[in-house]
Amino acid sequence: MNKFLSAIKSLFSDEHGTISMKRLCGLLCTIALCVTMYHNSFSKMEVAPSKELVDAVAMLAFGCLGLSSIDKIFGKTPKSTPTETTEPESEG
Repeated sequence: MNKFLSAIKSLFSDEHGTISMKRLCGLLCTIALCVTMYHNSFSKMEVAPSKELVDAVAMLAFGCLGLSSIDKIFGKTPKSTPTETTEPESEG
């Protein structure tokens, strides 16, 4: 059970171990879209959501998941801090 929970947590975590809201939002939009499409396959055409609404949710889901992937691939590289070098004092 602990392996399952850690796998779920790692699914939503970014490379630093914090929860990624883009991944969470993308997954929730994807689940909502799949449930809506499944439900509408059994309902009448009059109660179906508008095509624009379905397209908007799909673009939001794909956008969130895509941005999360782009951040992971092309993320900011940590800047190296210059180290101060001290030169020995010369006698003379």
